[in-house]
Amino acid sequence: MRNLSVLLTDEKDEATQKLAFALSANKMDVKLCAKNGAEIIRVFEESHPDVIIMDAFLQHIDAIGVIKRINETDPVKRPLLIIMSGIDNPNFEREFTKAGIDYFFLKPIEPKSMAERIAQISSWAGANGSARFETEEDLYVVITKALHEVGVPAHVSGYSYVREAIKLSIEDPEMLKAVTKVLYPTVGKHFGSTAPRVERAIRHAIELGWGRADIEKLNEYFGYTIQSDRGKPTNSEFIAMISDRIRLERKRA
Repeated sequence: MRNLSVLLTDEKDEATQKLAFALSANKMDVKLCAKNGAEIIRVFEESHPDVIIMDAFLQHIDAIGVIKRINETDPVKRPLLIIMSGIDNPNFEREFTKAGIDYFFLKPIEPKSMAERIAQISSWAGANGSARFETEEDLYVVITKALHEVGVPAHVSGYSYVREAIKLSIEDPEMLKAVTKVLYPTVGKHFGSTAPRVERAIRHAIELGWGRADIEKLNEYFGYTIQSDRGKPTNSEFIAMISDRIRLERKRA
């Protein structure tokens, strides 16, 4: 298989060089480009990279304009569109999400983790199989399949809790920024339980699944996590990574 081609906007600093190196180490061919929207569009039309990683703030044509131009050119075969920004503002991020980006990274960025994450979501975007669903029932079917693949047993209470948490996170990604204060209480209210019970039950379900699942499936969903020394993902990581995958496949189906 050929390497992924990546277009990366260049800050002319050490952080950009480290990110480019980390991407190259993950078998990606990196081309640096000025932080200039017109130049990004020119390079895109010339070379059609698989992934475009751009800063939120660009010269001449802003990032929103670049995204719209690329989506209009070929909405089906377009590259993965990834934004980097130093502004931690939900409304700002939501504006980019509505415009059609695939992922939003908040600076400062740890290059190795970002490169591994991009490799992972690139493989998801190219995965076979349909992830298109229009109803709540369809969404539950897709989540159920994912939980089955990573070994979470259906007979424990944490299964229903984590399934609902993933559904809510797909529908509103902002919940992942307030797992303890918003997501757990919302799930608890749905099932007539409490946030602490939801958290414990989900942790137990993940622990059970981690000992049952096929290692290849775990690598597919949680590659960079299980390759580290930390073992299984936290509740938040587990919910985020599965919801991210389903959301991305849904968008590109």
